[in-house]
Amino acid sequence: MSVSVASPPPSLRRDPSSEPLLDFGYRRGNEDTGVSSKAAPLKKKYAINTMKCFGVELSPDNIAVAMVYFVQGVLGLSRIAVNFYLKDDLHLDPAETAIISGVSSLPWLVKPLYGFISDSVPLFGYRRRSYLVLSGLLGALSWSLMATFVASKYGVAFCILLGSLSVAFSDVVVDSMVVERARGESQSMSGSLQSLCWGSSAFGSIVSSYFSGSLVGTYGVRFVFGLTALLPLITSAVAVLVKEQPVYGSTRGHNISSDTNTGFIASSKSSILQLWSAVKQPNVLLPTLFIFLWQATPHSDSAMFYFTTNKLGFTPEFLGRVKLVTSVASLLGVGLYNGYLKTVRLRKIFLATTVVGSTLGMTQVVLVTGLNRRFGISDEWFSIGDSLILTVLGQVSFMPVLVLAAKLCPEGVEATLFATLMSICNAGSVLGGLMGAGLTQLFGVTKDRFDNLALLIILCNLSSLLPLPLLCLLPEDIANADSKDSKEDDDIEMKSN
Repeated sequence: MSVSVASPPPSLRRDPSSEPLLDFGYRRGNEDTGVSSKAAPLKKKYAINTMKCFGVELSPDNIAVAMVYFVQGVLGLSRIAVNFYLKDDLHLDPAETAIISGVSSLPWLVKPLYGFISDSVPLFGYRRRSYLVLSGLLGALSWSLMATFVASKYGVAFCILLGSLSVAFSDVVVDSMVVERARGESQSMSGSLQSLCWGSSAFGSIVSSYFSGSLVGTYGVRFVFGLTALLPLITSAVAVLVKEQPVYGSTRGHNISSDTNTGFIASSKSSILQLWSAVKQPNVLLPTLFIFLWQATPHSDSAMFYFTTNKLGFTPEFLGRVKLVTSVASLLGVGLYNGYLKTVRLRKIFLATTVVGSTLGMTQVVLVTGLNRRFGISDEWFSIGDSLILTVLGQVSFMPVLVLAAKLCPEGVEATLFATLMSICNAGSVLGGLMGAGLTQLFGVTKDRFDNLALLIILCNLSSLLPLPLLCLLPEDIANADSKDSKEDDDIEMKSN
């Protein structure tokens, strides 16, 4: 969900970076939260509460969560502009582009830190609202710099890093609400909550997809960056929808005293101990290990972007249409999971989507070798069909990861543990991207040479099968994931409260 430099066709696994980027982020204690699930009295006051989406009641809090995810999706408006700016203006090779993409995802690897900060240091008396406002302003600043002053690869890396920090921090804040609601719910309801989040992100991608390419072709990348700078302000605006009681103690507003600093250190130490107590449980540690390995396989996205633009001559306008198709496909994947697969056993979903995705991923070799043209299929139509199928599979396979992560979190450390699990997941994606960059360099694939691109694609697709023998690390059923070791969970809850 960070600003990635993803390129079509998409890899099977959604990059938390998605997208915007890696996305895929996430959230906290029960006692101090200002967002209560006891919202029944609000139903009469807010008529909108009678509405539902993906089976989830649209309360003001849920609308705020959905809008933040929508912003994550609509920030994809800049993705094609970033890709072409790195390729055409800065003249970077595929490996360099992949490295910048990996660096931009770094803020997603330390998400627990954001949880510690938001829980322990309320700004202006709020733990949710104030940080959402701050995140939106930070994102607007990063893209404003991209639209005006940035003119080097280091400047681009810094600004994208700043934008990723903005999205990741807001992600932690809103996902705390999601985790609090998922705790104690059925697997079906947890799946509905995640479907609302990622459905909103996919809808945002659809809104921005078509225009992302045409705007680059018509007005240039700087204009697109300037337009993107306005979007994070939506995150700041929806902060008013968050129902949160002001928190005042030794700290009032933003005045941080020495007592507060001591309290922050003590609270952080306590949170780390609670986090370790939760993570070391086998029913949390083993699934997390599998998810990391599942994400940490190399991919060839950056090399394929250079091939489709420099070799096949795909224009920004056409890539915008491809992005529109993949955004719709992502939404279809969410709907498919929410409607038919959210009760299917986790191991079956991973096995089926990984094997099928790896097999269909080999179709990129057909595009690279030009075999599709021998059958009368143009490169453009083949690329659209290939991206459509792989995106649906990728979204279907990634949804259970989010549901599992939410269900693994015991009460009291929801935010920190969920953020930790997703940070580990994102770390796997970053590692996979860096390995892909290394293989791209090793195979001699550059912005002008694609002789070994087919071999690179084959190797990357086969590597995605390597984690399958470790499927036994996953629980048989998501619903059982949080029912094991209940004694240890109760102990963690007691300590937190």
